[in-house]
Amino acid sequence: MGFSSLQFKLCKVRSVQFGQKGIPYINTYDGRTIRYLDPLIKANDTIKLDLEAQKITDFMSREKHKGSFETIHVQDATGHEFATRMGNIFTIGKGSKPWVSLPKGKGIKLSIIEEAKKRHAAQVGAAA
Repeated sequence: MGFSSLQFKLCKVRSVQFGQKGIPYINTYDGRTIRYLDPLIKANDTIKLDLEAQKITDFMSREKHKGSFETIHVQDATGHEFATRMGNIFTIGKGSKPWVSLPKGKGIKLSIIEEAKKRHAAQVGAAA
């Protein structure tokens, strides 16, 4: 991770509630409680939290469709599509630009078959 990514943290919003005198606050999955937030922030959104100032600098909202199940269809950087539950999703950027640095291969894990093919190709290449 670069130095710039140590200045902020991405947090998933668990719930939005109202405290005394109607002041809104959010609870995040890492246990933080943040008051005086943007009224557009809802549960399951991702916020970008400035660690030094302890303030929300940006957020990403999810599209919601009435009557739909909590199943999300996702496409990774290689074009593979899959479906998963909303609880398994954590947004790390907007569009194709991540807010954090990703590991080698853009953080995409190969399937078992792809890993086996890669190992086989490496063995054939080493034997030749």
